[in-house]
Amino acid sequence: MQFFLYEVVARVVAAYLCYDSYRDLRAGLIDRKIGLYNPDLISWLLDWSHWVVHRDTQPIQYWMQIVMQTIIMLSCLGVAVFGWFHPDS
Repeated sequence: MQFFLYEVVARVVAAYLCYDSYRDLRAGLIDRKIGLYNPDLISWLLDWSHWVVHRDTQPIQYWMQIVMQTIIMLSCLGVAVFGWFHPDS
């Protein structure tokens, strides 16, 4: 059971998140706008469609979001390729 939880589920979830963040990153670079990450769950659920950052009007926030999506994508790729680290206890 521990093998299943650590290895298979972690890799499947990481592969999906890697693919999803790749799509967001590619669409953000092509369209020159990207969705703004909002950690507040209530605001995200109620009003998530209005959180868009344009490259021409808000370049600092745009590139911060691009870098954040790239870090998320690379970390999920690392988990999908190498697996989840669990110490031998």
